[in-house]
Amino acid sequence: MMTAAQIRQSFLDFFQEKQHAIVPSASLMPQSPGLLFTNAGMNQFVPYFLGVWTPPWNPARAADTQKCIRAGGKHNDLEDVGYDTYHHTFFEMLGNWSFGDYFKTEAIDWAWELIVERWGFPANRLYATVYAPDKSKGDPGEFDQEAWDCWAKHFRSKGLNPDIHIVDGNVKDNFWMMGETGPCGPCSELHVDLTPEGATQGSLVNQSSDQCIEIWNLVFIQYNAESDGTFRNLPARHIDTGMGFERVASMIQGTNGFTDFSKRISNYATDVFAPLFTKLEQLSGRTYADIYPQGGAKTIGDNEQQLREAIAFRVIADHIRTLSFSIADGILPGNNGRNYVLRRILRRAVRYGRQLGLMKPFLAELVDTLVEQMSPVFPELAARSQSIKDTLHREETSFNETLDRGLDLFDAEAAAQGKISGDFAFKLYDTFGFPIDLTALLAEERKLAIDTDRFEQLMEEQRERARAARKSQIVRALDLKTDAVTEFVGAEQDECESPVLEIHEQDGIVTVIPARTPFYAEMGGQVADHGTIRIGGETYPISGVQQIGQARAHLVDAATGISISPGDTVTLTIDADRRRSIEAHHSATHLLHKALQEIVSMDIAQQGSFVSDERLRFDLNSAAITKDQLRAVEERVNAWIDADLPIACREMPYADIKNNKDICQFFGDKYGDIVRVVQMGGEEGALNGISMELCGGTHARRTSAIGFFKIKSEGAIASGVRRIEAATGPHGYGIVQEYIAAKMPDFATNLEKLAEANGKLADLGVETVPMPPNAEHPAEQAVAARDIATVNARLADFDTYFEAMKQAALDAEKRLKKAQAAAAASQADALLNDLLAADNIVTLAEGGNELLTELFNGLKKRQYAGAAFLIVDDGSTLYLGAYCGERALAEGTQAGKLIQTLAPIAGGKGGGKPDMARGSASARTAANELIAAARKALHIS
Repeated sequence: MMTAAQIRQSFLDFFQEKQHAIVPSASLMPQSPGLLFTNAGMNQFVPYFLGVWTPPWNPARAADTQKCIRAGGKHNDLEDVGYDTYHHTFFEMLGNWSFGDYFKTEAIDWAWELIVERWGFPANRLYATVYAPDKSKGDPGEFDQEAWDCWAKHFRSKGLNPDIHIVDGNVKDNFWMMGETGPCGPCSELHVDLTPEGATQGSLVNQSSDQCIEIWNLVFIQYNAESDGTFRNLPARHIDTGMGFERVASMIQGTNGFTDFSKRISNYATDVFAPLFTKLEQLSGRTYADIYPQGGAKTIGDNEQQLREAIAFRVIADHIRTLSFSIADGILPGNNGRNYVLRRILRRAVRYGRQLGLMKPFLAELVDTLVEQMSPVFPELAARSQSIKDTLHREETSFNETLDRGLDLFDAEAAAQGKISGDFAFKLYDTFGFPIDLTALLAEERKLAIDTDRFEQLMEEQRERARAARKSQIVRALDLKTDAVTEFVGAEQDECESPVLEIHEQDGIVTVIPARTPFYAEMGGQVADHGTIRIGGETYPISGVQQIGQARAHLVDAATGISISPGDTVTLTIDADRRRSIEAHHSATHLLHKALQEIVSMDIAQQGSFVSDERLRFDLNSAAITKDQLRAVEERVNAWIDADLPIACREMPYADIKNNKDICQFFGDKYGDIVRVVQMGGEEGALNGISMELCGGTHARRTSAIGFFKIKSEGAIASGVRRIEAATGPHGYGIVQEYIAAKMPDFATNLEKLAEANGKLADLGVETVPMPPNAEHPAEQAVAARDIATVNARLADFDTYFEAMKQAALDAEKRLKKAQAAAAASQADALLNDLLAADNIVTLAEGGNELLTELFNGLKKRQYAGAAFLIVDDGSTLYLGAYCGERALAEGTQAGKLIQTLAPIAGGKGGGKPDMARGSASARTAANELIAAARKALHIS
């Protein structure tokens, strides 16, 4: 029987044999602005279907496994996750594509060959659907006779009647459209009869039954839907297929290689999810049971704790996949759009973790398990694993505080009122930061009504208040109308004298409009200057600078007592040190833009920027930029800085340069007759610099004034848009120091883990794990280095040492776990040797959870026929176990019921199967009472 990894690889190998290029999965950040996430395998290939791109493969065929998320938006499976066997927010879609190459015959032949001949699906359990239009309703196209004939050939080859195994489908089920207009065509699906007898004769096809599931959809793109409602034939015909990877795994593994259809199959009962369940069992001390609500019901009874826990296992396992893959692709939890969907998913996972007793942050502890399982296919998981862990831990830690506070308030309200009013839900959200979707989940669990209409009314009122507040906070200078003109001299001067042209006073603000100024108003992403205004020997701080038409307004707080009138002469002085830092960051932004174009792609264009005295932010259109590319960009920018290139800013007629492709300008922007060109390097007046842009901001005089340049971060902020944050000079060195400081807690944690594990290994007489070499980390050398290549090399050494420490700690913990298991096995053997003569057993032993596991293993190994209740005390927790052998089961004793009955005596809980169950309890002082109750339950005198 194939593993999930073997199934995936078998699919890719098969189509590689059929001359398909195996392409990597597209990012979960979709290319289409209308999608929250990539939600189908075909998303990345739409430009080929539309003819916008030419397929680069010869022949024009491709296959892949595509990461998909369906949560939020049109395709939203979030609320069903955990309650049934097949809904997920994250899943893989196996697919093969032809772009104007092969068509129906090959697609169907290969589908049959893979499914039946290679994977061994029983042909008698397969049903194919073909498109049969209802002409009375205006359905497009004709009956898909070609697809019917192809399928018929294969069913007949197995002695099966195609009239039974080929089912007609309507527009809804068997005609695929990308949208109201565009490429479309009939499709043909393969469904699998999973009933025990396998004799439904196709009656369950397309009936939403989990006993007859679609496994593969073959789409034949041959028409274009026109805006007038007609369909025309495309000049080229395409194939687009999608197969649910998790569904295939469940069918192959859930039927033991198609030998046993007696059990209900589940995507969760596969090795796709098993490693995550195992890790969750270790973290929680609970045991996963593959059980589901009757009829897919969402309401769970108060006494169905094991079912609640099973749902929690599935929700968490699904959600950690969604979260980890999204973060790896640069989509982070946040407050808007897809980012909020992720935050909501994370919070649901945390909430369900509470049902497994996971009260502290735990999601990050699942990441290594997922990375080990999935990174051979999706290497981005391993590359971003630390970022994934950090993001999850940060979000979960923050939310736990909100959750604890909100749960207390919710429980009190529910007990007092018996319902959740919209006002209370709004209070939870507005005052305590408790999200409405979580309030709704809690209300659903407790079967309470919630007034969401009132909540939305209050939310809209709050939004309106916020809009009004923002409007009132806008400085009234923006409302002024003036024909005054202020000359900006700040490109050359830090201070100037000027006559005052106009004075306006309102709302406690004195607005001064001078004839000339060195102050830069916030424009083009560059922040405004700080500084002072001096008149009559008194100096006053300027609180803001704004541009009003051609005038520059300088704002002074009236409370300063400034006395000023039109015609007065004032001295305006900017904070020169702050301006120099702003100029350095602005000039570095131009160099960064050029370096990105040279190293990453000439198609890169600025999508937004922000320049202050402390940092710069640069938004660009691009796919994710690799670490190697970012390092190369850093080195290129710093090389230009070290070259001490001249920076020239000059005004020119726009007509002279508008067609010059070497000068960066933002197409679509409207420029005046005269523009300002900022040139870095090259000869004065020759327009031959390494970087040339149209820009009205202020700049350094030479690149050497920029100082050290360092990138802090790079990530996605929108579909196809990335953001780079960086800094120069002392702030650039600050990034290095912050990076090192952020690593130190992790280093200390792993050092502590290594020491603790080694101490326990020594106590057990087992060889310890040595400290990694080069224990003195090169942090100071990294900060002291004067060139970026040396800095990055030192940081690489720094990271290597930290990773070595982390690995040493992991190795020590693994060695300790193995040693403890061996010691526990020995202890369990000795203990059982003294106990097995009894008909039933109740025993208390000192040790950890691993001792309980080994006691179970010993009882099974010895085929113990009686019942046993086992208590293991590790000094802080009582680990409880119940075991029922063949005789005990025959007498009606059940392990799960024993745990459920006895654990509460010591303030604990748990559950499991009739033959074996686990639990835990915190009231260690109740151990003797628990022993007595267990002896009574097992009839031990």
